[in-house]
Amino acid sequence: MINYDKLKEEHESLSLQLSSAELLKDRDKYTQLAKRFSQLEKIIKLFELKEAACKEKEHLKKILFDQEESDEMKELAQQELNGLDEKIASLEEEIEDKVFTQNQPDFDIIIEIRSAAGGEEAALFAATLYKMYCKYAEANKWKVEVLSSSPTEIGGFKEVVFSLKGKSAYNHLKFESGVHRVQRVPVTESGGRIHTSTVTVAVLIEPKEVELKINPEDLKIDTFRSSGAGGQHVNVTDSAVRMTHIPSGIIVSCQDERSQIKNREKALRVIKAKIMQQRKQEEMDKMTENRRTQVGTGERSEKIRTYNFPERRVTDHRINLTIYRLEDIIEGNLDYLVKELIKEERRKSYEAQGLI
Repeated sequence: MINYDKLKEEHESLSLQLSSAELLKDRDKYTQLAKRFSQLEKIIKLFELKEAACKEKEHLKKILFDQEESDEMKELAQQELNGLDEKIASLEEEIEDKVFTQNQPDFDIIIEIRSAAGGEEAALFAATLYKMYCKYAEANKWKVEVLSSSPTEIGGFKEVVFSLKGKSAYNHLKFESGVHRVQRVPVTESGGRIHTSTVTVAVLIEPKEVELKINPEDLKIDTFRSSGAGGQHVNVTDSAVRMTHIPSGIIVSCQDERSQIKNREKALRVIKAKIMQQRKQEEMDKMTENRRTQVGTGERSEKIRTYNFPERRVTDHRINLTIYRLEDIIEGNLDYLVKELIKEERRKSYEAQGLI
């Protein structure tokens, strides 16, 4: 339960500060406090609506248990009570959203999926995860753009890198970084034995142009002919690009486009995202206290989830959640997991802020 009194105290304190003539001299601080005051005002109005609904609920309950009331009145009270329960639940959800998301950043992201242990089976599962994220993106009306891919002959991916643009893409998919483990009978296995394979996923924030400038002299660019499964243009021209950021040692290859210029542009986007991730990781390492509010560390070495096909089970190890809806999840219905991960993140965030 969110600590309403604490939010109300902050609202009243800000109201006094904003009425101070001294504060008007500092426009930046005034704007910052005014924005926070506006956020709190919306939350408090929702709390007031919820309190009014709760009082009405108590009134209706008294009617239900009042022996002097007619059956007709009790029936009407019950109908209104059912509607009020839905209204209170909706208001509680809206309050949760506003308290938690008021300072949540929103970014475009780049997702990198790589097959790890398990050879061809891992590559096939990398393709399964890629399709799962694409379907989830489609349901949320996010734009998907493939930046780089290394397909295998039987339809898998050694690696696939793609961008996602759209409202709340980052806040829904930031939990996906880590090792995804699959347990199933491989397509390539004739003996019917269950194999365990792994795929790594990295979710990178795509920096805006103004946030990160790269000195062209820090880049080494090599060109080569595309290889692997692909269209007619594969192995015809030196359009594929291998880009190295010399100071960080980050290397990115892009070969999906026919144009060398387009491959360069895409490689540079991935390089920038990886540099930003590297810097973010360095900052997080210094701010160990912030790790308490996260659901997992987001490290690629961390096993976050298991997909067990024989049992139709998906288990998220960070929050000890097991769901027997594997087919739905890999068809893009990720909200079964995402909503629970967001709930846990909220709980930890409220705990850290002293709101619960």
